[in-house]
Amino acid sequence: MTEESYIQNLFAERIGGSKFGKDTTIYKFEKIKRAKRAAKAAHPDIELIDMGVGEPDWMADKEVVETLYAEAQKPENRFYSDNGIEEFKKAAAEYMEKVFGVSGLDPETEINHSIGSKPALAMLPSAFINPGDITIMTVPGYPVMGTHTKWLGGEVVNLPLLKENNFLPDLSTLTEDQKKRAKLLYLNYPNNPTGASATKEFFESVIEFAKENDIIVIHDAAYAGLVFDDNKPLSFLSIPGAKEVGIEIQSLSKSFNMTGWRMAFVAGNAKVVKAFATVKDNNDSGQFIPIQLAGAYALRHPEITEKTSEKYSRRHELLAEALKEVGFDAVKPKGSFYLYVEIPKGTKSGAEFANAEEFSQFLIKEKLISTVPWDDAGNFVRFSVTFVAEDEEDEKRVLTEVKKRLSDIEFIF
Repeated sequence: MTEESYIQNLFAERIGGSKFGKDTTIYKFEKIKRAKRAAKAAHPDIELIDMGVGEPDWMADKEVVETLYAEAQKPENRFYSDNGIEEFKKAAAEYMEKVFGVSGLDPETEINHSIGSKPALAMLPSAFINPGDITIMTVPGYPVMGTHTKWLGGEVVNLPLLKENNFLPDLSTLTEDQKKRAKLLYLNYPNNPTGASATKEFFESVIEFAKENDIIVIHDAAYAGLVFDDNKPLSFLSIPGAKEVGIEIQSLSKSFNMTGWRMAFVAGNAKVVKAFATVKDNNDSGQFIPIQLAGAYALRHPEITEKTSEKYSRRHELLAEALKEVGFDAVKPKGSFYLYVEIPKGTKSGAEFANAEEFSQFLIKEKLISTVPWDDAGNFVRFSVTFVAEDEEDEKRVLTEVKKRLSDIEFIF
């Protein structure tokens, strides 16, 4: 038997310590991948409809790509950008005013770029969290800020997003001790995975809460531009007083079909932006300048997002209608990719679902429809309308097929 390397005992406890790499737990996304592979192998002639993906199905706009190509050929653009170029920051400020009505953002002190929103969420705790401090997170949701809070010796308090509260967190449930030790409050609207949207009234209450308790608000606005029907894009920073208590992270990944480009920016309170820039400066040397210039082009053309929103709106209507007809309580969201529905208890043929993971596995194995399960606050599955379709007719074909596959099951709710 080979003697175990001394390195095994040197891993940090935050990633598992001496047990790092030995965990045999299979996490839900890996279970989904395995189930999809098995379903395709068992039914090679049946199309697997992937509605679990959370990435745009379109490529970036042609002019955005061409901007990248042109700028990448200029020798002056080959250098490190550190904390970003002026052109991108100015475009971000213009975008916030044109799309969200947020005026007066100083590109120099109140905006900074990030290599995607995930690194921003990962770095911000390093600017504020000491051992024992609290970050308030919403669940279900994107865990990155909470993960880094724990790695720094902080604590995470999770607030459930419940259907009866329109998937908004109830801040009144926090204890006095939690409010006293809390430094960061993470929010994300339109929300992943629930698809819920915030209201001005909710954001007003958040600002009041933050001021009363000396808490910094971090609003992850990755889907803010993707809104439907008569709904207007809503920025946290558009609410009076927001800039006094926090920042917003805007991403180009979803709104501009630029997922792999890794372009985002933080905007808002100058002290928080400066703190982020300080931490960032010790983590990376900035995004490639031509990508920033292509991002600036995108931000100055919000019609790209409007076109994308029209597609998702159309798909949401068809999907919500199909799910309602087979018994789900499905309501078209006001924004985002996601339609979040409560799972059935079982089927009349005898299947029972103890949780969303079991139901999601059932859909993949029995109907070759892939979704993402969430059991953090109730039992729900998330359908994404980013499935691949060539055109509007193909969209209708895919969603008609979803309805057809689900129609021969009698669900019990």
